Amino acid sequence: MSDMDLCARLTAGDLDALADAYDQHGPYVYGVAVKVTGSQAYAEEVTQDVFTALWERPLSYDPSLGSLRGWLVSRALHESALRTKV
Repeated sequence: MSDMDLCARLTAGDLDALADAYDQHGPYVYGVAVKVTGSQAYAEEVTQDVFTALWERPLSYDPSLGSLRGWLVSRALHESALRTKV
């Protein structure tokens, strides 16, 4: 499934689309968060926050600007940086 299709499904409120996005990208997002924060607990929070943001504001991701994985990782890096400054 393309990122554009997934984005359209998310925008339509398709909860299965969120599950599909998590299945495809969740482990990668979590892995990045663990490396940045050094904490499994923080990485779990970061991963949850990233996918919550995708669900709540699916239009904040623009498929014409890059891949969904890239967008999710960018969000994870930002959220991880916030956690390490706490």
